[in-house]
Amino acid sequence: MFALSIGVSSIGDTLPLPAYALLSGLNAATVGLISLAAVQLSEKAITDKMTRSLVFFGAAVGMLYNALWYFPVIIAVAGLTTVVHDYRWLQRPARALRKLVSRPFSPSPVPADPEVQDGDGLQDRFLNSPGQEQAALPPSNRAPSRASSHPSNTAEVLAPEQLSEHDEPRVVPHERTLSMSWKTALVVIISFFLSFTVVMILRGVLPYDAAAPSQNSTLLYRLFSNMYLAGTIIFGGGPVVIPLLREYVVAEGWVSPRDFLIGLALIQSFPGPNFNFAVFLGSLTAINSGFPAISGALIAYLGIFTPGMVIAHGCVGLWTVLRGARIVKSVLRGFNAAAVGLIYTAVYRLLQIGWIGEGREQGTSLTSDPWWVVVIATSYVGSCWYGLNPPVAILLGGVMGLVRYGIVSA
Repeated sequence: MFALSIGVSSIGDTLPLPAYALLSGLNAATVGLISLAAVQLSEKAITDKMTRSLVFFGAAVGMLYNALWYFPVIIAVAGLTTVVHDYRWLQRPARALRKLVSRPFSPSPVPADPEVQDGDGLQDRFLNSPGQEQAALPPSNRAPSRASSHPSNTAEVLAPEQLSEHDEPRVVPHERTLSMSWKTALVVIISFFLSFTVVMILRGVLPYDAAAPSQNSTLLYRLFSNMYLAGTIIFGGGPVVIPLLREYVVAEGWVSPRDFLIGLALIQSFPGPNFNFAVFLGSLTAINSGFPAISGALIAYLGIFTPGMVIAHGCVGLWTVLRGARIVKSVLRGFNAAAVGLIYTAVYRLLQIGWIGEGREQGTSLTSDPWWVVVIATSYVGSCWYGLNPPVAILLGGVMGLVRYGIVSA
């Protein structure tokens, strides 16, 4: 990606038309593959109505707005929502409110007939406690309970409690085991978030002129802080990072939309994580601002990968202690569901900017031409139903882009 950034920085303002067609085909195929990934991850993340709602929530609100702070807030809200739902924190206040509202409209109780009331007052107790009356009946005469008549509701309530550490059997070789106490892990996590706070404070304090980014001596630090932020808040894998990087780099004016789309199309054709895209963007940022290309590449690489490596090592030590905690499982259910929803947001963002060409350097919606929709569907169906490998599907999309160019220009 570093070498490609050097090449992209050397090209002119326009590309040959076949190159645009090739890149647009690669982008269209990528949209199809990310759509398939979103559907497959949804099947794993959705375990009940709450997680299904949170997947929709993440996708919907992610499409409506985009900002540096927005995605982590969405994920945090989803985690809090599952905790409130699983612990039924709102159930008791809701019942009290419902009783308070319905009390003025409830019928007056019928007084008991003193002639049939026994001396112990059992009738009053049965009238006032219908649950006890049913409990006094023989088992064969009792009405079926709500839990027994609706097993799905019971499973939904008990799902977090039923999960235990034995639900995930796995064998870890001794040489692959990371020996770290939970205390050391906690120090690692706290130290990281302290460093994150310092980095973000400096980002807001150091002088920076957004109108002329190339004239700022603090630009490389701002690049590092943006990548550090992206690497910290990404929860859900590579597809989610793409719209974030566009917001953190292209919206800042460091890289042109056309060069971003060129790099995006190319990185999908190579193995490795989408996080490597940061090297391409960091190098171009440095080149466009008059700094050495290698400095931007290294800064972006360290900025986006360091948070994940540090947090992962810290969580390994804490996981042995926290994996059995119900509240941890509840929070992670919300995190996972919202993160999957954000992958649908990534599909939408790429769909809106995937078609590049002469006069379309800023990116145009792939839905503007039915050919690109067919390319999207081809990569989706080919990978889902016919076992087409992702690299082959993406290259096939590039070939279909060239075919379109040949038909249109003939």
